[in-house]
Amino acid sequence: MAKDLERDLGLFAVLAISIGAMVGSGIFILPALAMDMAGPAVVLAYLLAGVLVLPAALSKSEMATAMPEAGGTYVYIERSMGPLLGTIAGLGTWFALSFKGALALVGGAPYLAIYLDVPITPLALTLAVVLILVNLVGAKQTGRLQIGIVAVMLVAMVWFVVGSTGATDPVRFEGLFDAGTGGLLAATGFVFVSYAGVTKVASVAEEIENPSRNIPLGMLGSLGFTTVLYVLVVAVMVGAAPTPNLAGSATPIYDVARATLSAPGTWAVVIAAVLALVSTANAGLLSSSRYPFAMSRDNLLPSLFEQISDRFKTPSTAITVTGAILLVMIAFVPIEDIAKLGSAFQILVFVLINLALVAFRESAAKDYDPDFRDPFYPWTQAVGVIGGLVLLTQMGFEPLAGAVLIVVASVVWYFAWARKRVRREGVARDELRRRVGRRAVAETRTSVDEPETGDHIVVGVTEDTSTDDETAMVRFAADVANRRSGHVSVVRFDEVPDQLPLEPATDMQSPGDEDFENRMERFRSDMDVPIEYGEIVSHDRRHAMVNYATHHDADLLVVEDLHVGVGSALLGEDDEWIATHSPCDVLLVDAPLLGDLSEIALVTDRGPFDPGKMKIADAIASSAGASIVLVQRVGPNVAGERRETIREYHDELAALCSVPVESRIVETGDEGGLVASVESADLVVLEGDRTGLDALYNRRPLEDVVEGPTVVLWPHRERTPGLLQRLFDRLAF
Repeated sequence: MAKDLERDLGLFAVLAISIGAMVGSGIFILPALAMDMAGPAVVLAYLLAGVLVLPAALSKSEMATAMPEAGGTYVYIERSMGPLLGTIAGLGTWFALSFKGALALVGGAPYLAIYLDVPITPLALTLAVVLILVNLVGAKQTGRLQIGIVAVMLVAMVWFVVGSTGATDPVRFEGLFDAGTGGLLAATGFVFVSYAGVTKVASVAEEIENPSRNIPLGMLGSLGFTTVLYVLVVAVMVGAAPTPNLAGSATPIYDVARATLSAPGTWAVVIAAVLALVSTANAGLLSSSRYPFAMSRDNLLPSLFEQISDRFKTPSTAITVTGAILLVMIAFVPIEDIAKLGSAFQILVFVLINLALVAFRESAAKDYDPDFRDPFYPWTQAVGVIGGLVLLTQMGFEPLAGAVLIVVASVVWYFAWARKRVRREGVARDELRRRVGRRAVAETRTSVDEPETGDHIVVGVTEDTSTDDETAMVRFAADVANRRSGHVSVVRFDEVPDQLPLEPATDMQSPGDEDFENRMERFRSDMDVPIEYGEIVSHDRRHAMVNYATHHDADLLVVEDLHVGVGSALLGEDDEWIATHSPCDVLLVDAPLLGDLSEIALVTDRGPFDPGKMKIADAIASSAGASIVLVQRVGPNVAGERRETIREYHDELAALCSVPVESRIVETGDEGGLVASVESADLVVLEGDRTGLDALYNRRPLEDVVEGPTVVLWPHRERTPGLLQRLFDRLAF
């Protein structure tokens, strides 16, 4: 049985965790490197980065009050966009935060080396072990430690700003924009990670007292405070720098303090730097360890990460494994390069966070009821998404390539291990499916309810068409024509050698076959629609059929489906050629020995049902007194939300039909399951794939899979959605 985490983090602890997670490497290590990119405009880079982080802070504040659970970023993206993107966000952020924690510990070593002759790596490893033990003891102790560290650090920072302001020289700000927009944006993207800690408190939301109040106040308050602090500190560093450029310095804030402050002030700055970097690592370990914990509860990682210590009520396994990763990186990985990767991925995650809020808002999810709502939605999210994408273009190739590698690794893990264990999807896909379904229902309503316009249905047969197939083709054409107050033209297309002269292939002649004429006369007497018939002789039957349909403004062309048949002049792919070049919808009929109809199945695994297919099936079923079964094939382990949405879509379609309709959702990954689901049907209605998605998905066409009588509707190309829309629709369903 899953255990709950103890809620014992108050507002001051939340502020301390957030501020402590930000004020670390972002101010003590990165400014000198950022100055090399933007010069004195580095002050504006920190301000701009803070502004661009604000949308993610507002989005996370809202979602955290609706879902105060451990996991933060992972939880919000997984719930909104599904387990695949949740896996990417969870694993990526887990490692990115671990990378930043390791960077903070190693980055603090140069400050210690100023006064102490100690080896850097062993010291960093020792600090890491201490922090791991503190986190294992409990979040309450972690929060108390964080408050103490942040208090000392802020006192030293105020001392630095106040004591160094008088030494600032305005000449240092000359050429503020010499680096141009490119330099400013590059520096902004580089220091963006300095603000990543503002949303880290969401990952421990399950342990925060009164989350509806403390989470928004903690996030927004810490962001505002830290932005002001960063701008002031960096402005003083630029204006009071002992040299025109601090770029390349491993201890930039110490270099300035040594020139502007007394010895106690310099000592205070060094102590603050060490404490700040330790607090960054502490907050990073605290929050990053909650990602595998939350993912394990959702079956995206092994269950061992879900274990909670009976004594300390902390996710002990998740903390231990995260700590081990931290130790390995400190000992063996070039942390500075990994930090760039963490910055790029953090921007990507913040973009996804803003999109996640849009998904929740637009889907009107039943369980989404936040206590705090972003008052500027959706403009803040638009700024966050666009601003993040612009910054990504300035990050360079290597960080982006590294982020892609993390994404690929996450995708591989999801499909190799997690996918088969998850029966869940995000609200964004569910809302996408609902919107696609509503559009399909509206199009079907228009198709079924459009005014009767006297449709012209053309039936194309040959001398090789069997009597049974011919009867079925004319019968279906008559059913559709009767529903549309139309008429039927039955044309036999005969083919002769090229040497013989011919009449135009658009004019019918009296048939020379007495049997054919007798059958047509019987059709005339048996069916309640006007039927005309005749014969056309041509050198190329398929062209003749298309030409006749074009010349006589056909609304539907009915021909024999020979996709898997033999024994006719229309061998091979001629039927599909006709479907491709026809001026109207084409119905390919493969229904020999067709008797009475009681059940007609419409089958799809390509998204929603085509409106024309629904119209034809309803016409045939209405004439025969049959019922319709809507068969939607989905993959195995389908999410409950998906099944419910598809069922609602089927119910809306059923309301448009004139006959009883049954919904049948088939969960199968093979063709056998689909065939078995339609065995009881007397006729199966399918849809031709003009966009080639079957080949893209490496599937055989459904007409090759389904056994028994079938008709395949090929919608006219003007009514066929493009490849991207079909991919979109198939993804939705």
